[in-house]
Amino acid sequence: MAPRICSGIQPSGALHLGNYFGGIRPQIEHQDGAFLFVADYHALTTARDAHAIDHHRLDVAATYLALGLDPTRATFFLQSDVPEVTELAWILATVTPMGLLERAVTYKDRVARSLPTTAAVFFYPALMAADILAYRSEVVLVGSDQVQHVEICRDIAASFHAAHHKDVFTMPRVELGVPVPVPGIDGAKMSKSYGNHIPIFASGHELETKVMAIRTDSKTVDEPKNPEEDTVFALYSLFASKADRDEMARRYLAGGYGYGEAKRALAQLIRDHFAAARARRDEWLSNEKDLREILHEGGRRARAVARQTLDGARSACGLTKETR
Repeated sequence: MAPRICSGIQPSGALHLGNYFGGIRPQIEHQDGAFLFVADYHALTTARDAHAIDHHRLDVAATYLALGLDPTRATFFLQSDVPEVTELAWILATVTPMGLLERAVTYKDRVARSLPTTAAVFFYPALMAADILAYRSEVVLVGSDQVQHVEICRDIAASFHAAHHKDVFTMPRVELGVPVPVPGIDGAKMSKSYGNHIPIFASGHELETKVMAIRTDSKTVDEPKNPEEDTVFALYSLFASKADRDEMARRYLAGGYGYGEAKRALAQLIRDHFAAARARRDEWLSNEKDLREILHEGGRRARAVARQTLDGARSACGLTKETR
């Protein structure tokens, strides 16, 4: 039997190619029995526009369904539809050392950059631990930037077990969506916060603009080029067949093949790859009632599992209720 997988994604704007290859695609490939959620509570650490948050929640849901998520195979839901997780997060907080949270890279980065930092930002890893532990997750699919948070989750679970002399939680392990980060148009890791991302469903003009802006070296059309050092080729390789990758690499090395031509080939490949999914996404967004019902049904299923885990944690703490 396949291990139970858990993963979430924040509804913080249009999803991009880094989200797709680093999270969405591997999640959908391993969706049977998985718990996949839209992390709207986590989004509140930075987002303030209520209308935008709800819009992005639905957009994320429509995107997942359009790209192949089957809600009869996976439990797909909104994080905020499972209040048991926030109660569990508080229980976990009682055994979480301050120093553990202070070492979180995301928190340290915000402090170092003098960005506004709330208690929620500090508490983020503890809530993520509750997300993971509530569903008895065996594997957590994350990007490389989230590995530390899963390690913190394991530390918190171990602290709880030691404090209450009872093993309540399943200890999860990490699996990376892709072994290396997907590069953005500037060659750095693709991220909305860096402004170097290419949206999955970028319009024709936006896609052309983004791809043509990919940073390259100054070699002329006639000069040979090293495909292993080029962002255009790296992105092309994510989509192309082996034969097409090998052919583009041959053209790079031979010379007489310019970056402009390579960029146009990449833009066309991205456009073709997501064309059918783009149409399905638009159809889902036009059926908001059905979309919300899928999420709510997933929330009901998720709550049933989270309730059992929470009851185990409450019992270990001496908080068993006579009636629930």
